[in-house]
Parts: sequence; C-alpha cells; structure tokens
Amino acid sequence: MKEPDDHDTEEGKSDRSQSSRRHSPGSWQTASRSTTKEDDKVSEDITDETLTEGEKSYLVDDDSDVEHLEGSSSSFQDDYQESTGESQYMKTPGSAAEEAEEEVKKKISESFFYEYMELVSMPFVTPDSNIPLDLLTLVHSFGYDCRKRANLQLLDSNTSMYIAGNQLIFLNLKTKEQIYLRSSSGRGIGIIGVHPDKTHFTVGEKGISPEIIIYEYPSLRPYRVLRDGTDLSYAYMDFNSSGTLLASVGGHPDYTLTIWNWKEEQPILRTKAFSQEVFKVTFNPEDDEQLTTSGSGHIKFWEMAHTFTGLKLQGSLGRFGKTATSDIEGYMELPDGKVVSGSEWGNMLVWEAGLIKVELCRTGSKSCHQGPINQIMLDEGEVITAGSDGCIRIWDFETIDTADIIDDTGLLEIEPINELQVDKNVKLFSMIKMNETGNNVWLAQDSSGAIWKLDLSFSNITQDPECLFSFHSGAIEALAVSPITYLMATTALDCSVRIYDFASKTPLAHVKFKQGGTALAWVPRLISYTGAQIVVGFEDGVVRILELYDPKGLTIFAGRKKFLDADLHLNHVFKPHTACITALAFERDGEILATGSIDKTVFFFEVEKDYKPIGYITTPEPVCQLMWSGVSHPDSTLLIICENDYVLEAPLPTIREEGENNDAVSYEIKDMCIKCFHFSSVKSKIMRLIEIEKRNRLKELKEKEKEERRKRLAAEVGKDGELESQEEEEEEKEVEEEPLPEIFIPSTPCHILCGFYSGPGKFWLSLGGYDAGFLYHCEFPPYDKSSDITEKKDEPFDFRFLEDTEDNPIHTITFSFNQDMMFCGMQDGAIRVYVLSQNDSSLTSMEHYWHFSIHDNDYGCIKGISTSYDDRFLVTVGADSNIFVFSTFSVFELRESVKAKVPSPRFGIETAPIPKDIEDSKAYSIENARRKREHDKLMKEVEEIKARKREQLKALRDQFQKLLRMNEELPKHMQFKRTDFDIDSKIRAEINRKTVHKIQQVEKELAWEKEKHELGLKKLQNRFRDSLESDTVVVHAIQSDHKISSYRLAKPSKYSKFKRASQSDRRASKLERFEKEGIGKKDSQKDAAGSISVQEESVIEKGKQFRPKTLSQIMVENQIEKTKKLVLKAERARQKIQQRKKQWEDLYKSKPADDYEDPKDVQAIKEAQVYMGDFNLKTAPDYKIPEHMRVNAAKKEEELGQLDSMTHSKKRHMNKCILSLRDLKVAVIEEIQCLVQELKNIQSTLHISKHIPIPQTPEIHPEEVPEKRFHYDEEILLAFKQQQKTEGEKMPPAEQAGSTAASGRFLRLSSLKDGDLTTRDSLARTSRASTFSLEISKLTEFEKADPTDVELEIMKRNEIKNIYMQQYLANRIKELIVTFDAELHLLRHRKLKLDTQMKLSDLHHVTLFQEMLLLKNFEKQENILQNSVNSLDKEEQDMQWKISETLKEMEEKKNEVTRLQDQEKALYAGFQAALGENNKFANFLMKVLKKRIKRVKKKEVEGDADEDEESDESSEEESSLESDEDESGSEDDVFDDSICPTNCDVNLFELALQLREKRLDIEEALVEEKKIIDNLKKEYDTLSKKVKIVATNLNAAEEALEAYQREKQQRLNELLVVIPLKLHQIEYVVFGEIPSDLSGTLVFSNRSLGRLQGRIVQLQEENTKQQKLNKEWRERRKQLIRDKREMTKTIKKMEGTVRELMMSKFGRVIDLAALQTLSVNVTLEELKIKKLRKELLNAKEMKKWEEKIAQVRWELMMKTKEHTKKLHQMNDLCMEKKTLDSRLNTLQNQQGNAFQGPRKADILAREKVTELIQFQAERILALKKEIALLRKKDALILPPIQSPRENR
Repeated sequence: MKEPDDHDTEEGKSDRSQSSRRHSPGSWQTASRSTTKEDDKVSEDITDETLTEGEKSYLVDDDSDVEHLEGSSSSFQDDYQESTGESQYMKTPGSAAEEAEEEVKKKISESFFYEYMELVSMPFVTPDSNIPLDLLTLVHSFGYDCRKRANLQLLDSNTSMYIAGNQLIFLNLKTKEQIYLRSSSGRGIGIIGVHPDKTHFTVGEKGISPEIIIYEYPSLRPYRVLRDGTDLSYAYMDFNSSGTLLASVGGHPDYTLTIWNWKEEQPILRTKAFSQEVFKVTFNPEDDEQLTTSGSGHIKFWEMAHTFTGLKLQGSLGRFGKTATSDIEGYMELPDGKVVSGSEWGNMLVWEAGLIKVELCRTGSKSCHQGPINQIMLDEGEVITAGSDGCIRIWDFETIDTADIIDDTGLLEIEPINELQVDKNVKLFSMIKMNETGNNVWLAQDSSGAIWKLDLSFSNITQDPECLFSFHSGAIEALAVSPITYLMATTALDCSVRIYDFASKTPLAHVKFKQGGTALAWVPRLISYTGAQIVVGFEDGVVRILELYDPKGLTIFAGRKKFLDADLHLNHVFKPHTACITALAFERDGEILATGSIDKTVFFFEVEKDYKPIGYITTPEPVCQLMWSGVSHPDSTLLIICENDYVLEAPLPTIREEGENNDAVSYEIKDMCIKCFHFSSVKSKIMRLIEIEKRNRLKELKEKEKEERRKRLAAEVGKDGELESQEEEEEEKEVEEEPLPEIFIPSTPCHILCGFYSGPGKFWLSLGGYDAGFLYHCEFPPYDKSSDITEKKDEPFDFRFLEDTEDNPIHTITFSFNQDMMFCGMQDGAIRVYVLSQNDSSLTSMEHYWHFSIHDNDYGCIKGISTSYDDRFLVTVGADSNIFVFSTFSVFELRESVKAKVPSPRFGIETAPIPKDIEDSKAYSIENARRKREHDKLMKEVEEIKARKREQLKALRDQFQKLLRMNEELPKHMQFKRTDFDIDSKIRAEINRKTVHKIQQVEKELAWEKEKHELGLKKLQNRFRDSLESDTVVVHAIQSDHKISSYRLAKPSKYSKFKRASQSDRRASKLERFEKEGIGKKDSQKDAAGSISVQEESVIEKGKQFRPKTLSQIMVENQIEKTKKLVLKAERARQKIQQRKKQWEDLYKSKPADDYEDPKDVQAIKEAQVYMGDFNLKTAPDYKIPEHMRVNAAKKEEELGQLDSMTHSKKRHMNKCILSLRDLKVAVIEEIQCLVQELKNIQSTLHISKHIPIPQTPEIHPEEVPEKRFHYDEEILLAFKQQQKTEGEKMPPAEQAGSTAASGRFLRLSSLKDGDLTTRDSLARTSRASTFSLEISKLTEFEKADPTDVELEIMKRNEIKNIYMQQYLANRIKELIVTFDAELHLLRHRKLKLDTQMKLSDLHHVTLFQEMLLLKNFEKQENILQNSVNSLDKEEQDMQWKISETLKEMEEKKNEVTRLQDQEKALYAGFQAALGENNKFANFLMKVLKKRIKRVKKKEVEGDADEDEESDESSEEESSLESDEDESGSEDDVFDDSICPTNCDVNLFELALQLREKRLDIEEALVEEKKIIDNLKKEYDTLSKKVKIVATNLNAAEEALEAYQREKQQRLNELLVVIPLKLHQIEYVVFGEIPSDLSGTLVFSNRSLGRLQGRIVQLQEENTKQQKLNKEWRERRKQLIRDKREMTKTIKKMEGTVRELMMSKFGRVIDLAALQTLSVNVTLEELKIKKLRKELLNAKEMKKWEEKIAQVRWELMMKTKEHTKKLHQMNDLCMEKKTLDSRLNTLQNQQGNAFQGPRKADILAREKVTELIQFQAERILALKKEIALLRKKDALILPPIQSPRENR
C-alpha cells in the first residue's frame, strides 16, 4: 500500500486540524455538527498575526467539548435564509466593513498545508490490547465504484483518480501502479473533483457534517478543509473556469448548494438546491455568476445577483411544459446562456429562459440515444453525447445552437455527424478528455465495470475502443481462495467469474455466462490435487465446475493466438435447483458436494462419479449458508443455516449403488435424520439481565454510601428523629425506581447472517435486525421425528457482546489457519479482527479487536472475507463492487515479489470435449427433469392407447373403402351412386360454393400484395441480379464427391474504369537536377577544353624541285628546310607556351579543395541511396521516402483498378472454363443416355444371364444450372408453401424470423423441376425406343417358329456381336465418365491455386483501399506542400539563372577592365620607348602625361567633380607604372603644361598631350566599367541573399513535405496487412521453437529475401574489392608522394643545372620562353647558306688530300707490322734466357730454403685474415641490400646473411 508522505511546511507543522482522528467506531456516530461550527467560531478570532511563520495554529479549548455536545445554534443562521418557491435567496453579511473585517480575520497563507496523518482516519484498537495499528496493510484494490457519478478523473496524461470504498486511488495508466489516500471521516467518500489547472483536487467526504478536503497535486498534501457544507454526504462538486470558486451540493436529506471561496475556506453563498435528489452542479464556463443543477425530475438555473441587501443566489426551476418530466443526468451550458440537457428516453432538450425551447431527436422520430443521456460536452466546436446505450455521438454545434421548433410537436429532427458504438453491454456514465497533443482521446467510465480509452478522431486510422481495465459491476456475491497458492476467484450478478493473482496484483482470467453468479467454492486438494477447479453457483440454479489452467503449457501450434496468463475450461454443468444458489460446500473427505438455494432445498452430489446426484432434502426456509463439520467432529455432518430463524444439521447421506434408484420418481431423500434448531429471540432477556445486574451494582454502591453517610452523620449530629425521618423519605424515593424492560420478541424473525461450528452439535450465529449486537452460542436438540419444527422454539445457551454492532451486524466470519484471529466482515463495509486464544471455540477470549472501515459505509456490505492458504494475505469483497487485498505481514517482509502459480493444464485438456452448457434459464432442473421423464413415460402410455384407437378407426375406414370397391364391381344398374353414401348432399354443394367464393375473395385481397411483391422482386433483381456478370455455378463430378464452383462475379468496379487526374506535376528531384547540371558542366568543359586552331604561314616559298641533283644542292635545300623548320618551331613554341600557360591556369583552377568530393562519387552515392536497395524499415523515425516511392491517392486508385481488372479477368476466364466444363457434362450425359438406350436395346436381344449391369445415368444438379432457379410455376409455388408451412410448425418461434433459408429452398425446388426437364428429350427418346422394342417382341411372339441351321448361325453371330457391343458401350460410358472427372480434377486443381491467389488479392485489395482512403485524407495538404515546394524551386532556379547571367556579365566587364588596363600599360610603355634613354625632359613629360585635369564630359553622368577626382585618384593608384615618388612629386610640384620647355622636343611634348587625352579616355572608361561592376556586385549580393532566403524556405518546405510524407508513411505503416505464412516460411525461432509473440519479426518476399542474401555476398565481394582498391590506392598515394618528393628534388636540381647552364652559356639567367619564341634572321641564314656552299667546295679539295694521306698511312702500317713481328721474336728469346737463369739460381740455394721460407703459423693467420675480410665484405653487401629494402615501407626485411664460418 502506498500513501503520501507526511509533509512539513517551512513554517512548521500545523495544529489547525482537529486534535485527534483516532477514535472508535462509535464516535463517528456520536460526533455532532455543532462541534465543527464552534471550531469555526473560535477560528474567527485568529488574526493574521497568529498565522505568521512558525505560529500557525488554531486555538481550540478542550473544555469546550462539553458545551459542544450540549448543542449550539448554527453559525450561519443569521447569514442566510431560504425561501420556498421558484426563487431562493442567500444573504451575505450586512455591511462592507464587516466583510472586510472578516476577510482580514480569516485570511490564510497560500503556503499553509495541513498534516495528512492528522486528517486521515485510522484503525480503532481497543485500549490496552497491544494490537498494532498496522495489523492489516492494504496491498492492492481490484475494482472501483463504477456506478458513482463522476468517479473517473484525470490528473495528468498518465494518472487517473477514482473512489473505491474508503480509499481514493491514484492509478498510473502505463505502469498500473496504485497510490492510496484514505478517507478522513472513515465513513466513505462521496464525490471527487479536479481543479481546471490540474494543480488541486477535491474530496467530498461522507458522515456526520462531512468535510471537503482539497489536496495539492502532485504532492498530495492537504491544502484546504471546507466545513459545514452539508449534513451527511456530498453529491457533486465543480470548480469555475478560473478555478477560484468551488460549488458543492449535498445529498440526502438537506441537498444544500454552497459556493466556496475555497482558498480562504469560506462559504460565499448557500441555499437549498431542491427538495429531491440533486445529481450535478456546474458553473457556466462563460459566466462564473451562472450555475446549473439537475437531478431527480428537475433542472434548475442559478444566478448570483447583486441586490441592495447584498449578493444573492437566485434559482429558476426549469418547466417541462408539454414534455414529460424526466430525471436530468447530463447537460451542457451554451455560451449564450442556453442549456442542452438529456432525458430518460434519450432525446436532447434545449432550455432557454427556464423553458424547453425545442426537443431534438433523430430522423423518423427516433431518440438520440437508446436510454438516458449521461453526459453532454462541447469540444472543439462539436457537441458530444454519451449514453447508457454505450454509444457516443457527435452533433453539429451550430445546428443545436440555432435549433427551433417547426411544428406543434416541439420536435426537431437532426442527425449526428459521427457516432461510435463502444461495445456490447457498455453503459457509459462519464467521460473525460486526455491531454494528448494531436489526438482526440478520452477516458470513459463504464457503469458495467470497465474503464475505456476512446479515440474520437473519426478518421481512417482511428483506433478501436480499448478496454484499459475491467472489474466487477455491482455487488460481488462470492469469494473463494485457492488452498495451495495466491489465487482467488470471485463472481457477481454481472454474469462474470474472475480469477486474480492477488500476490502479484494481476487479474488473470475472466469468463462470462448468461446468468449472474451467486455462490463460489474452490475444490479442495483431496479432489483436485493441483487446486485447479472451482465450483460456481448461478442465479438460475445451475452449477458449473470450471478448471483453471495455464494455457502456455499447452502444445503450441503455428497460428495460435497469443495466450493469456490463465484460462478457464468448463468441466461439468448441471442444474440442481430452480432458483438462485446461495451456498456450496464440500464434505471434509471430499466425497460429497452440497448445494443450497433459496428454493428451500439442499442437493447432494457424489464427487468421484462426475458429480452424480445423490438426492436432496427440503428446508423450512431459504438456505443462506452451508458448512460441513471439521476433522475434530466424530461424524461428518452438514450445518444448514436458513435465512430467517432455522438452523439444520444433516448427516452424511447414504450413497446408493448403480441402478438402485433408477426407478424412483424423485431425488428427494425422505428418511434422513435431520436435527433442527428454531431460533427464538433472547436479546430482550439478555438486556433485562444486564439491566438487573447494573441495578444491583448501583444498589450495592448506594448501600455502601448510605452506611458511610449514616456513620458520618451519627458521629456529627447524633441519633435523633429528624434524621430517621429523612432517611425513610430517601428510602421511599429509592424504592420508586423505573420498571425493568419488558421481554420483547419480534414478530418477524430476524435474518441469520452467518454462523460456524464450535463443536459437535454446537454452533455460533450472527443475526441482523433486532437481534444484532451479539454472537449467540447454540446447540441442537436431540432428534425427534414426531415433533413439529415450526412450533418448537429453541434458545441459545451462551452469547458474546459485540461492541457498536447493534446497527452494524457481522455479515461474514472467517478464521486464520491457527484459529488465533477471527476476521469479521461488517454490514457498513468495515473489517473487524478479534484476537483469540488457541483452540478457543467457545470464544471466551473474544475481547480485544482491531476495527477499520475499508468498503463504502452506505452500500459496501462485506459479502466475503477470506485469508490466503498461508495466512499471509486477507481478501475482502463487498457490495460496492470492490475487492481489497491486505497483507497480514509488515511491508518489510513483503519486499520480495511473490507470484501465484497457475496450475498447469492436465493432459488432453485441449482435446477434451466441452460439456453442453445450460444457457436457458427455463431449463429443467435435475429433479424436474426426472419428474418430466416420469410424466413423459405416462404420456407415452396414453399415446399408445390413442394409437390403438386410431388403428381401429383405420380398420373401419378400410372396411368402408372395401365396400366402395365392391359397389364398383357390381353391375351398373345395381351400383349405388357416390352421393348415396352422403348423409346430406346440400352440405357438399354448400362447401364447394363457399370454396369458390373464398378463392375469388382471396384473389381480390391479394391483388395489391401481388403487385407489391412483383415490384419488390423487380427491385431485388435490379439491386442484386443486374449487377452480377455471372452467378455461381457448381459442377459436380460423376463418380466422386468432388465439385468445382465458379465465381460469383460482379461487374467491374469503378476503380478499374475510372482514372483520376494525378496531382500537380512533381518537380524534378535533386538527383535529376544534379544529373542535368553535371551534363551541362561537362559540355561546357568540353567546349572550354577545345583546341584552338593555329594557322601556319610559310616563311619561304615552297619547293621549286622535289630533289637536288648535287650534294651542294642537297646541303642548301637542307639548310633552307632547316630554316623553315626553325621558323615553324619558334611559332609552335610560342603557341605551345601559350597553351601550356593556359593549361597551367586551368590546372590550378581545377585543383580541388581539401573538402572536394568527386562528382562521380557523389553521383554514385546518390544513386546508391536511391536505387541500391537501402532496406531501412519504413517504421524507422529517420526513414526518408525516395522520390520514386512516393504515392498518392491517384496512384493507389490506379493500382486498385489494375488489381480489380486483373482479378476480374482471371475470374472471368475461370468462369468460362467452368461453364465449358458444364457444357461438356451436359454433352456427356446426353451421350451416356443414348449409349444406355442402345445398351438396353442390345440387352433386350440377349439372354438375361449374359447381361452386364447398366451404368447409372448421371444427373444435372440444380446448382449446375442456377439460371433456372427463377423459373417457377404454380406447382412449385404450392410445394414451397407447403414446405414453408410444415417447417414453420416445427421451428420454434424465436427462429421463425429467418426466412432466408426458406427462400433458398424455394429456389432449389424450382431448379429441381427444371433440372428434370433437361433430360426430358432423352427420356422421350428412351421411351420411344422401348415401345419399339416391345412391338418387335410382340411380333416375334406371333411369328415364332423353329429356326433353321442358317438362322441359328445368324443368331449366334448376332449374339456374339451384341455381347461385344454391350461391352464396348459399357466401356465407352465408363471412359466418358472417367475423362470428364479427370477434366474436372485438373480444373479444380487450377481453381484451388486461383482461389489462393484471389484470397491474397482480396487481402491486398483491402489494404490498397485503406491506403487509398488514408491518402485521400492527406492529398489536399500534400498538394499544398508540393505546390509550395515547386514554386520555391522554380523561383530558386530563376534566381540561379539571373546570378549566372550576372556573373557572366561581371566576367565580361572584368575582361574589359583588364583590356583597358593593358591599353594603359601599353600607352605608358610606348611613351617610355619614345622618350628613349637619358632624356633630360623625361620626368617633365611623364608628369605632363600623368597630370590630373578636369574635363567637361560629353554626356551628363551622375556624380560631381569630387567623384571625378576620386575616380582619377583610384585609376592613378591602380596604375601599375605609377610609383609613390611620382605621386609625391605630383602632389608637391606645380608646373605649367601648356608651354613646351626650351630645348625640349616639341613632337614629344605633343605626343605627351595626345597620350594624356587617351589616358583620360581610358580612365573614364575604367570608371564606367567599375561602376557597372559595382552595380553588378550589388545585384549579385542581393540575388545571393534572396537565393539563400529562398533556399532556406525551400529546405523548410521540403522538410515539411518530407515530414508530411513521413507522417503519411507512419499512418500507412499503422494499417494492418494480412500475410498468410506457412511453417516453413517462418525462420524466426527461439531455442528451436516458434515464439508466441511474432510482433518483432520482419516479413520479406522470397524475391526480396533472395535479393538481400545475394546482396550480402555482393557487398562482401565489393567490400573485399574496395579494400583491395583502397590498399592499392594507398600504395599508389604513397608512391605518388615519394615520386613527388623525387620530382621536386629533380626539378630543383634541373633548375640549378639550367641556371648554371644559362650562366655558363649566356652569362645571366634569361627567359627561355622569350628565347624559344625568337624568330630566325633571314639575312643571317642566307649568309649561312653561302658559307655552306663555300665549305662544300673546300670539302672536295680536302677529300683529295685525305686520300693521299691515307695511302701513305697504309704503307707506314705495313712497315710497322713487319718491325713488330721481329720484336716479338726477340722477346721470346729473352724470356727463355730468364727462365734458365732462374733454374740455375734455385739449384744453388736449395740447402737454406727451409729456414728462409714463410712459417706455417703465418700462413694460417693470413688465411684467417682473408676469411675475415671476405666475411666483412659479404656483411657490408648484405647491409647495403637491407638499407635499400628499408627505403621502401612495405619491403620485407630478411634475416642477416651469415658467414660460412657461422653456419659451420
């Protein structure tokens, strides 16, 4: 249980509330209204000073309680007065000064709060009992008072508030968590209300002088307490629109209407609202000074009026006039002061000036609602009505506001705009709107026990009504708790049985029946070990055994619906009683079930034999309780407690064997020894004994006082006569005491409410009425068969006094498991717990108790109370439809979550047959059924007697017919006429005449009916038949039961014919525009990159001859050609340089930025995003709908039409095939008939022994020719009438309304007759053939003679031929049948496939139609958004075009400026060249050229001289040839430029003047061009800003369109799409099984899934490829970076080399471009040619001399060779001599060689050094290779090379 925490304000705790709320139950009744009023008087003396911080308290004198109890006058008697009649007034205090003074006195701080724990009611515990206050803790509440007005309020979007008994429950609609506020009075809560700002809510209490407590939300702290508003309870409360005032109206008996200044806790106005019950009071939303009240038979209009005596409340009673008086439950104030109210019969009444202006009804005088209108609201310009019929209807406000009568009836017919039927058996009581933005969602209070969430948007995507919570409605009759777990079952008169898990606070299951439940019992574990069965008794006398199981334990099949946590299965049903069942009880051994009813019977059933009836006993009064004796009793007996004053004890009935009692007429058990206790009232005797004991105690006290007084007086005064006389007088006075109360026995016996066994033959009883207030201990007298139980009277032998229970008796009692606590359910809804000693069956320790009000105190009588199996929980159910669960443990012990275990389903429960339920309340009971069986047996015997009499009559009738036949056999002259047998001939004639007259009369009477039905038939044909293209034709197979039916095909729908104009043209997408722009850019680049044609001019005239004849001519020609090539080369070099410069410029221009992206990549990415299967879920919040996937209503209609056309064509084709098959069957049947006739003819010539069976001829079924259904004649009509008559007699009256089946049978009759006509021709042919064969046979008979041998041979041959033909025809018939059946099977298989496709197409059609309706709703707004986007896009494109044109013009102007600047530079350069070098007048002439002068412009331009000077200055500054020194000089020096200086060249001076004019012209042109450029820049800036704005708006519009598209897609996503799946198509499994919840799955088509799976492989391959490419490109990038570095180094090196070469060759760095472009000097080239010719002549002469030198050199060479040969011979001889000398020297020095040669150690050391050197060389080589490899980052580093020595 959750309650608000105790809050302390900053000022400290408040003592303003009452001193204590912890009082006994009796104090609730004894408290008086004056107490609170006196407290108010005391509070008036408190000023603002007493309410300062830290000192807020009310001064209450405890001694004043006595005065309060004595009584005081009302504090408001002088403040107001009530007047009877139509107007009632309420006066305020007299003077304004007194008002101001009271306002100052009673002003309360806004931050003041009360203490919740000081206001709230607490449990009562007897003093000195040591019982804790928290003995029971509220855990959960199942239910709410659904029939209390306005008992459903909304505090925020997730929190609702309602009353349940003495609790105010705050329910979180999402988490279903509950928070509780207890009643402050402890007598219940009358009404609740909510502040308009949802910051406060009011609770109107019930009780003596109840209070209104205003709580703050969400802190739930008591903010204000309003007192003295009514006497007993509040009926309704309402705030005004601003929330400053509160109106309240009380209930019975005062019905006081009070208007409060609730923040100051002061009433402003008060009066009596009406003399009858008032349902409702509200302020007018438009005027706080107007109110309306309504109630039983009245409506009243109030107005706060300012009079000379003060503010008054004037009331005007509404007059019904001609309209019948009605209770007004719902009404609504209109802005102009009129009021619209409901009525009991469902119409709306419009009130104006206290009279009914008009009564509103529906067309045809139908009522607006079927039943009372409970609420009328005005919301968003629409009037909403909610009625008891479960309907919500929306009406047009203007129609109601302007409604007026049009005739004397006073009725005006209107129709609702929309309506919603919530559900069956729903009774809407109140509604409140939820604060959900964008949604029109309401919460509705259903007086049938539910809370509904309703969507009143009335669109195509409107959600169905959702039942948030469902509870019992009305009184809960019975309660049962599981013996093994935390489950409970309840039943009520609302026809429902509900199962709850009260440990986990969860409702598990509920089931509804035709009748309400009245009794309930949980089957003990001895019978059902799993504790899964419950027994329920109903008000019609039926008993049902229900089995509870967990459906999740069942075998799960594909396609099953989602299972609940529990379900109920009907096991047995029987009807033992004819009236309401009041009690159910199982015997302690579980063998017998006893049922009691108000029909004064108790029935016994044998449990083991499927509840076989044993018998019943009768009781003197209706049974109210049954209880079997416990294990402590020696015998098993049944305690039967009757309603009035009888208690019976029945022994265990005898169970008889099978068949022993089958012949008995009744189940009544008459020989049972039943003990009876006839209770006699002893309360008056008890009260008399208590009074006697009380008086005796008083006498003893008085005697003691007298003795003491006598002794005291004797000691003081002495014994004298006066004293004695005084004592005698006192004794006489004392003797005159009041008589004792008389013995009273009520004439009407008091009801026995409950009882229980205390021992064998002993029991306790609790009674109501006069005998309440005690528990009576009784004992059964011995059984006496002869005594009359109605005459004898029995009295209890003991009793227990129950405090404060005389008007509040105990209704139900239960004990804890250990029998140490007795839980009592009181009549006023309170729980009382008595603490007992162990095994105290006599209740001797029954003294201390715990008492707490939980259910409603007026109508919340506790019907059932029970503990859980482990005493951990206590459950109570009451007549106020509330179920409360309490914990008998502390909250800390319940922190761990507990949950009940629902029993697992028994094996085979899903396949077990469900017994036939007894739904008819008039069905026979078990006893009546047996009696009916006996009665039927008797009636059967009577019917047998009647049958024998009928047989005798039939024999007489046969005898008469025999006489008639005998008469006919006589000769005609001897025969009697038929009329001779008539008794009187006139009778027959009169009968015939009357028959003819009646026929004529009937024809006249039915003429109008005949015409009517003919017109109706035509209308039906036009409506149903004419719209059909083809009817259903069913073709049956011949040999099998297979059949195939055609489609009932209607004419094509409008969607397949009609095509709507599409929406406005869609603008091109960004991708399309990107493609177009990309193409344009590429074309422009190609145009820009086009090569410039260069014209080559020849320098020298082309060839004179093709080839020279001499070497000199060749050399000259080569030189000429070389010169030509040089000229061309120079020209080409110049062009190449220019082209290279341009290429470099283009290259630098095309250099991408750092964030540059390749357009191809961008294009590819966009194409991938649009086309490459981005399978984002359409339900994703970031899903963007591609342009090509956007749909509208026109496309959907076209798609719908295509689907209709396709399905229609396929169905029509299939129908044609089926009709062709039917025609084939007709042809086959005709052929079979002919073959059968031939077969018969053949068999007529054969002997019967050689006959084969003739195949049966197939028939045409009526379903195969449906067009003949409507062909009928008189015979068919008569047969139909007779059939309809006979069926009408057999059919019960409730089913005679269904005439459609009869009409269908009529059609079958007509088709049957026509079907017979189809084979008439063939039958005629067979008959003719048979007659012909008979004639032949007759002729043969006459002409029969002995045949000859030839005839015998011919006959033998004919016989063989006929046998063959017989077999052939039979095979032919069989072949025809088999062939036709095969055709039908093939076509049937095709149709089954087509049926599947058509069913899918129907589902798709539904989806498309829903999408089309939804798209139509979105179409208008979408077109608006699309047009906006299109216009903005067009505007953006126009501006982009203007910007591009402006940029082109700016570029042209910049080029023009550049050209002018080049002219200016050329002008200065030409003048500088003209001056030459070392001209002493150069500075002077340059100053003349650059001087600023003012010129008169040829045309007027904007601006003045300053602007000209500024333009001159700007042009002068921008001149590239002007220096700062020149500027400074021009500013400082002043010279005359009109005179040429001496010795200065006049021509140069004139040239300077002329060039100055040209310079000025150029500067003016520059200024003009720059002005134009500036203007263009401004225009460009303006356009750029506009483009940005337009682009922003376009983006916003596109985003809005995209958001709208997304919203449209989301709405489309909300539409349900049906997709049939097979098990193998479901791939989503959990632990190898298909889960019960498939909401998180995705559905793909096979094609899409295959494409996705293929796409996975493709993407993996692409990913691998891209990774490889990425790696390659990274390597390439690295290589390019390295190459770039190398190239940079090479370029720098080459630049240095070039610079060195230039310096070495030219002596300075020159411009190679200028060098390359130098042209050839022709004179120089001519001289070179001459030089060449001369060199050629010299070369010839030199050649001659060279030939001579060569000859001399050859001779020299020959001589040199000969000399060399001789030198070689000499060398060989010298070598041989040297060898011989060395040998000689060796021989001479052989003896000292050993000591002179090198040592061995030196040789080894030398070898080691050599190896070391080789190893180091190899190591160096390896390191070099490793260094070379390390230069590459990706190179593989090899291990170091080892030397051969290391290897070794």
